[in-house]
Amino acid sequence: MSRLQAKASSAIVAVSDIERARRFYSDVLGLDLFNDSGEGVLVYKTGTTHLVVYPSEEAGTNRANAVVWDCGADLEAIASELRTKGVVFEHYQMDGVAFEDGIHDAGGFKMVWFKDPDGNILHLNSA
Repeated sequence: MSRLQAKASSAIVAVSDIERARRFYSDVLGLDLFNDSGEGVLVYKTGTTHLVVYPSEEAGTNRANAVVWDCGADLEAIASELRTKGVVFEHYQMDGVAFEDGIHDAGGFKMVWFKDPDGNILHLNSA
């Protein structure tokens, strides 16, 4: 086993407005702020990992998934809660995948995508 393999990893997301991001990640997504360095970097606890949110001029330039959450059987309830908070879900056309109420269903494996205020793509799935 490599030394790196035994180390925890975290997702990191660039944002253009740290206070707007704080409202979105804290209030809309309901994440608990684990650490606020006071220098514009926010660290949220998500399960056994962390989500780091930091200011950058490159915010929103990533066109792929920035963060993924494995939600298991809670996916539909989480999506419903986010919908009531005004989150708009993305719709991606994929062969063999049904789409209803913001949820993509690939034969029982369910997926949801939405964007944060900077356009970072956030992903939930039923894994």
